[in-house]
This record gives sequence, C-alpha cells and structure tokens, in this order.
Amino acid sequence: MILIDTHVLIWAVNNDQRLGRIARETIDAETDAGTLYVSAITPWEISLLVNKGRLSFGRDAGEWILDALDMPGVMLAPIEPMIAVNSVTLPGQFHPDPADRFIVATARHHRWPLLTADRAILVYGDAGHVEVMDAAL
Repeated sequence: MILIDTHVLIWAVNNDQRLGRIARETIDAETDAGTLYVSAITPWEISLLVNKGRLSFGRDAGEWILDALDMPGVMLAPIEPMIAVNSVTLPGQFHPDPADRFIVATARHHRWPLLTADRAILVYGDAGHVEVMDAAL
C-alpha cells in the first residue's frame, strides 16, 4: 500500500516525464495490486488549483477527478477523524499548507509510504516523521 501526493496523481494520469522510472514502476505495481491510495483531500486540492488558474486539464476538473479516481487499482483514502486531528498536530516543523498536512497525516495514520516530489515533504520524511519515496526517481 502506498499513498500518492496530488501532483503524483496528476503526473501519473498525464504520463508526465517528471515522474521517475522507479516511481512509475511502484505506481504500476500498486495499481495492479489495488493498493494505490489517494487522499480524500486531493480532489479538493485539484479543484482549488484549477480555480486559482494554477492548473488546467482542458476539460472540467470534476470530470477529470472522477476519471482519475475511477482508474483500476486507485483507491480513495477517506479523511478519518484522527487524520483530521493529526493534520494540525504533526510532529516537528511542517509548513501550514492544509492539503499537504492532510496528505502527510493520512500517510502517518495508515503507516503507508508517501510518494511525492514535494521538497518540503521529502525533507520532513528525512527527519523521520513520515516514510517518503521521491517521485522524481
């Protein structure tokens, strides 16, 4: 089981070259096993980025999200009450971005590795607060 960050979902669906070979192989293996997870905050984050003009799919964001989550092997990890609580009490120093906090809290809650290319999250993982995998590799 593995949790993927929002940008990793976008890269995977769009076959973006920023997604590294090892990351792509990991995603393929997890989707084959039906154990690739996306946080329930990810649709919110994608919608927010589209609304702010920082992301565009050339079609309705809601349709893109539903299609991405409907892919075989992709599972939506719900925001459980303790994930919400823990998102505001993460140990160590972590930036205030709410989506990142929910995603990290979800990975910590389930003890799943988090596949991301977000430098702040990778550094946070290097400090031992969450298991991370670099999506650029």
